[in-house]
Amino acid sequence: MNNNPMAKQNCFKAIAPLLLSVGILTTLVGEVRADSAETIPSDLRATISEIEKAANAQDLSKLMNFYNANFTNSDGLTVEVMGQALEQVWSNYPRLRYQTTIESWEQQGDLFVVETLTQMDGSQIDQGRAISLNSTMRSRQYFQDQQIIRQDIISEQTELKTGSQPPELKAIAPDTVTVGEKYSFDVIVTEPLENKVLLGAALEEKTASELYINPSTLELEPLSAGGIYKVVTAPLLPDNHWLSAIVVRSDGITMVTKRVKIERD
Repeated sequence: MNNNPMAKQNCFKAIAPLLLSVGILTTLVGEVRADSAETIPSDLRATISEIEKAANAQDLSKLMNFYNANFTNSDGLTVEVMGQALEQVWSNYPRLRYQTTIESWEQQGDLFVVETLTQMDGSQIDQGRAISLNSTMRSRQYFQDQQIIRQDIISEQTELKTGSQPPELKAIAPDTVTVGEKYSFDVIVTEPLENKVLLGAALEEKTASELYINPSTLELEPLSAGGIYKVVTAPLLPDNHWLSAIVVRSDGITMVTKRVKIERD
């Protein structure tokens, strides 16, 4: 593996869009496999089934028909940006595995609200390098007239690995904090260091629709403490932020991103 720090940074820049956008697809497929889906009204069950078929077939045109023209997302995604992000995900990960559980659903007037927990695993080969992905996301979808009109992402964490023996990491950060609160974002290498040099970086930023297509990059620095330890101050207004980190070693790279919701007291 190339030990040039700039090469490692470029590698992260090439993979980072997947880290931030892959969660879009996972909330839309697989629900019909969950046992609790049997209690969902038949017309909603049929809609979810058709969404699943379109996503698995990577039929973007058909899939977008299930989005209302006024669709909104907690990160500010529009239907157009959603489509661009899906195309990017499908191009890089043509085969994905999903396991989704419907945690709850309810009817609110003419809306059906479905909350799901989705686990996604996938892999790809990029320039001869195998990249594995693992993502978990909890989200809430609002259906009206068989279309999705809104999606709220409740929590998410995604990990990407590449190399012969990528570092094993434990990312520690709260899912929710209050405005103005100081909190820790720790990314710990959980295996013996064995005198191997570690490079790494961490970034905290507001979630934004443009980052799904044009993500930020990270400047790598030597790590001397077996991980990354960052103190973050939450903004003074409610929001959603991404915490991202990368750890690079001669035998592998591991990247992790986690969502933190900032709420009022």
